[in-house]
Amino acid sequence: MNKTSILIVEDDNLISKFMSRAIDSAGFKSIVAENASTARMLFMSEMPNLVLLDLGLPDADGMDLLTEMKNIRSEIPVIIVSARERENEKVTALDRGADDYVTKPFGIFELMARIRTALRHSSKAVSSATGAEGKIYTHKGLSLDIDKHIVKLNGEEVHLTGREFRILELLFEHKGKVLTYDWMMRQIWGDYVPADNQILRVNVTNIRRKLKETVDSPAYIKTELGVGYRMPDDE
Repeated sequence: MNKTSILIVEDDNLISKFMSRAIDSAGFKSIVAENASTARMLFMSEMPNLVLLDLGLPDADGMDLLTEMKNIRSEIPVIIVSARERENEKVTALDRGADDYVTKPFGIFELMARIRTALRHSSKAVSSATGAEGKIYTHKGLSLDIDKHIVKLNGEEVHLTGREFRILELLFEHKGKVLTYDWMMRQIWGDYVPADNQILRVNVTNIRRKLKETVDSPAYIKTELGVGYRMPDDE
């Protein structure tokens, strides 16, 4: 089963290790970034289920990073974990889209409770917004469980990154229709869409490899040359 992933953005090595061990012990998967630059890269590549964000980063203001993340994927909960105690700091963070605010020093049991609460709220919000609660897509031995975030091929679980899962989800949602490169990239990257579609092509190639299909004989993702991709109808 794909583990729920949590991105820790924290420049203090001792604190990040402390949080990472607790998160892993709770059955989640921790991903650590010590600065904003690495956090941006991991956020885009991993599409974590939740972010723990320190505001005092060495290369950027954490508030600005919070805004960037929420502009890209607003449904991913972000919990601020910061030593900044002033009320106006908390209000600003919450106004910019933060889902919760934990002040350092903190108790690990409190932090884990906040994480579980944010994940529950996020899951309910996404299901309500998309009508996808309990929805499972299937096509020729391939299944995509939206609620549980699980992909299976002929009964065997397939590990996809967050971005790969989203690509496959879009193809299932619009099965039989051609999705243009530009449209897909806007759905996945939002306002931070890359300049060209190479990164989308790389992700699709990775999905095909994991689903053991080739461009010449595609059961799941057909390339419409120069236009985009399509998941074939049952033919």
